[in-house]
Amino acid sequence: MVDVSGKSATKREAEASAFVAVIPAVLAALPSNPKGDPLEVARVAGIMAAKRTWELIPMCHPLPLSLVDVEVRVCENGLAITSKVATTAETGVEMEALTAVSVAALTIYDMLKAADKGIEIREIVLERKSGGKSGDYRRRK
Repeated sequence: MVDVSGKSATKREAEASAFVAVIPAVLAALPSNPKGDPLEVARVAGIMAAKRTWELIPMCHPLPLSLVDVEVRVCENGLAITSKVATTAETGVEMEALTAVSVAALTIYDMLKAADKGIEIREIVLERKSGGKSGDYRRRK
């Protein structure tokens, strides 16, 4: 792990996104999914994953997260996932935001795989981050 003891604890935020490509028939059947509501289960899974990122990614620091927000919304060709994570700490929360959308996407796959094994997880990206020594970052569209 990198030594962050010399850094100041400052407000840091990060946002990430992912897309899960799902065929229209599976999207139409979401309300009757036998495992329950895939959107809500994925949202909770993403939040839980962000809180445990330091246990999943070997060189990540445990961070006191002040906000973890995960949203899953139905789009024309699938499900769009976004996360926003914030902390006041010595290091950033990019990995927590990315872990949140990744685990949410995997959860959607798990919840829907009985209906279609061809579901694709795509475009896991950091959208923006703020705070820290490296300053602000915003992904170009």
